Amino acid sequence: MNSTAFSRYRAEWFDGAGNARRDILAGMVGTFALIPEVIAFSFVAGVDPEVGLFASFIIGIVIAFAGGRPAMISGAAGSVALVAAALVHAHGLPYLLAATLLAGVFQIIFGLLKLDILMRFVSRSVRTGFVNALAILIFSAQVPQMLGVTWHTYAMIAGGLAIIYLLPRLTTAIPSPLICILVLTAISIAFPMPIHVVSDLGRLPASLPSLTPPAVPFAWQTLQIVAPFALAMAAVGLLESMMTATVVDDLTETNSSKARECTGLGLANVAAGLFGGIAGCGMIGQTVGNVRYGGRGRLSTLVAGVFLLLVMVPLRPWIAQVPVAALVAIMIMVSVSTFSWGSIRDLAKHPKVSGIVMAATVIVTVLTHDLSAGVAAGVLLSGVFFAFKVTRLMKVEAAYDPATETRIYTVSGQIFFASAEIFSDQFDLRETPERVRIDLTASHLWDITAVKALEEVVTKMRRHGIQVEVTGLNQASAILVDRLAPTVGTTVA
Repeated sequence: MNSTAFSRYRAEWFDGAGNARRDILAGMVGTFALIPEVIAFSFVAGVDPEVGLFASFIIGIVIAFAGGRPAMISGAAGSVALVAAALVHAHGLPYLLAATLLAGVFQIIFGLLKLDILMRFVSRSVRTGFVNALAILIFSAQVPQMLGVTWHTYAMIAGGLAIIYLLPRLTTAIPSPLICILVLTAISIAFPMPIHVVSDLGRLPASLPSLTPPAVPFAWQTLQIVAPFALAMAAVGLLESMMTATVVDDLTETNSSKARECTGLGLANVAAGLFGGIAGCGMIGQTVGNVRYGGRGRLSTLVAGVFLLLVMVPLRPWIAQVPVAALVAIMIMVSVSTFSWGSIRDLAKHPKVSGIVMAATVIVTVLTHDLSAGVAAGVLLSGVFFAFKVTRLMKVEAAYDPATETRIYTVSGQIFFASAEIFSDQFDLRETPERVRIDLTASHLWDITAVKALEEVVTKMRRHGIQVEVTGLNQASAILVDRLAPTVGTTVA
């Protein structure tokens, strides 16, 4: 690590005493927001809550040092749990731990190969849809905690929201969500009432995590079982983490190393698997909350992980009494602040295509409860619209030069698999004289489909006794044609 990189890394940890205080407090609040979601997704994955909580502690510690996005909180939750559920139900927890280790290895490889570049194919409309869908999912996840309860729960939630939104008008020294947790917990202890507390969500850890290698046979058959699940877990985890990192980049107006985040997440998941935890990824709700509370550095990520273990083991009796209503109030605030309300207004101003892509991302994500499925649908739809747009920009204009008795076809635009057929249809052999020149100066051939389309056009004309000259290819296109269709014969521009 050179001096510049070291200085930047150091600044990501300790950039002023004030920032350190905000990072510590924001990380503590992030821990409380982390607990209910990790427990909920542990049930989804079919494992005990302590498995998810231990994994979140390990992932938080490792990612704080090895990750590429400061202030980002990662844990054992998200779509990774949905993938893991099928493996647990079919083969049990040991195979899930083995899949977690292998998923981490895959993610390290992805990072080293810098496959994070694929994020460039995710448009802003997809990212906006991702954020809006996440806000909806965060809110909907709180609904079960508000059904079949007494009026005391609603009163506590209302009181929590009042503290969260009104306290900052008086002071911002301490994050209002942390005050919300302390005040509502004190009220519930002083005045016992029929409300749910954290201990009702599931069994909490009673001891420290220990090194627990997966107890599975070291055989080819084991690899055949876990590899497909590990690859899916790695891909889904990276997708959610990359999207989360991009959202934080936008919120903080800073850049991050996506390749390093891939590698860091892989190391974190390998560590989680070795300590008996399940795979995790970036948690956008908790991360956005951390940033909203003032977290900006790696210290907030570290505190979120360390404080999770601290509150889960030594302070377990006290944390067990925290009202779920306090956590619901915090997550409602995160949901409201996460949703991009301006995107609704922009629907009237932005191109309809962008609105359709955003809406599709939201709808698919909400219906499937799978953020990766929504992003995949949005990216696919964006690609389809892009292909249609590019094909409309490709034109072939014909003109006749009586002096040389030559018909000149001037091609402009991009020729690739989506526009190759349209390109071929522009040449009418019935009205073509004995001499033809195809001018490709203003065009570019991108793939084998485009080259073969050009070759077929030239071959047909020559079969009809027409002299064909292909001119104006740029160097990259000419190299492609010479390698794949040398009989065409070209003149480079």
